[in-house]
Amino acid sequence: MLKLLSLVLILSIFNLSSFAETVRVFEFSEIELSKLKVRKVRGADNKTIYSVGSNENGNYLKAIANNAGSGLGKEINIDLNKTPFINITWKIEKDLSGINEKNKKGHDFAARVFAVKKTGATPLSNRAINYVFSSNVAVGESWPSPYTKKSIDNVLSTTKNSLNKWVTVKSNVKKDFKKFHNLDVDELDGLAIMSDTDNSKLKSIAYYQNIYFSKN
Repeated sequence: MLKLLSLVLILSIFNLSSFAETVRVFEFSEIELSKLKVRKVRGADNKTIYSVGSNENGNYLKAIANNAGSGLGKEINIDLNKTPFINITWKIEKDLSGINEKNKKGHDFAARVFAVKKTGATPLSNRAINYVFSSNVAVGESWPSPYTKKSIDNVLSTTKNSLNKWVTVKSNVKKDFKKFHNLDVDELDGLAIMSDTDNSKLKSIAYYQNIYFSKN
C-alpha cells in the first residue's frame, strides 16, 4: 500500500508544457537535476542517488539505488499524434537478477521510465506505461503493476543479453496506451525516471541518456 501511494505521487506531479516535431525530454545537466521533482517511495529506507556525467554521446544520468527508491519527474506535454515514439538509451551496470519483478516483494527495476496520462481530477485516476529495463524478464513481456492495474510494466530491454551495454530502444506510446489501457491518447502529460530497490533490498547501478519523442 505504501508503494502504491508513492507511485500515485509520482504520477501526479506532471503539468502541461510544450511540444514539437521532435521532443527531447531531458538535458541531464546539473541545473536540470536541481530542478527536477523528486518523489521518494514511501517506506523506502533511502533515496536513489542521481548524478550527471558525460561521454562521447553527450550527457547522461547515473542512478545508484541501494535499498532505495525515488523518482525524478519532468513536467512536459507530448503531442502523440505528431511524436508518438519514445526513444530511450540506457545501460545497467549492476542489475537485480534473481528477483520476481511481477510481485510486490520483487517489484524493483534498475531502470524504468514512466509515461503518464492524466485521465481524471485525482491522481488515482492517472494511467501509466512503465517502460522497464528488466533484470529477469524477456523483452516484449508486459503485466499490470502488482500495486495498481493503472500502471503497466512493459519490458523494452533485459540484462539477460545486455548487461553493462548501452542499449537504444523505442516504443509507440500512443499504441501502447490503446493496447494496455484501451485509451485513445492524443497528449501525454509527463515523464518520470525511477531506479528502485526498496523491495528487494539490493543495489543497482544504471544510466539514462538521450530520452526523446519522435515521429517514427
